[in-house]
Amino acid sequence: MPAPDPDGVLAEQLLRLTRRIHRSQKRQLESAEVAITPAQSRLLRAVAHHEGAPRMADLAARLEVVPRAITSLVDGLEASGRVRRVADPANRRVVRIELTEAGRETLRTLRGARRAAAEDVLAPLTKEQREVLGGLLSTLVDGIDGVPERGC
Repeated sequence: MPAPDPDGVLAEQLLRLTRRIHRSQKRQLESAEVAITPAQSRLLRAVAHHEGAPRMADLAARLEVVPRAITSLVDGLEASGRVRRVADPANRRVVRIELTEAGRETLRTLRGARRAAAEDVLAPLTKEQREVLGGLLSTLVDGIDGVPERGC
């Protein structure tokens, strides 16, 4: 029997942890009666973190998806009253996306659900262990930028 692959084991642990966080966050959102998909929540965060109202193309680039995917996401968020399309005052052919008050409230709920999910997952760790884990994760996240993905 071959020896276990440490990187493979670590990758599996990270995937399991990510799934656990997502399930916990989903439960939090369901209990708050917030119906939103993970893709829609990513889009809301992207709109909120953009300086000024972004164009659809800006959102597609930031989320690394095709523009058509952004159109579908905006349609759903607009139907739920979380965003609105507005004409760019400098060029009326350009459509920009703005958060509504309902969108800002949804973001507050999402942040709370994310914090609760993190607390659920991190509960077994001491404060010191959380700090070490945070440093390790920062190193990994910072190392991702500029590194091309390798095949499986």
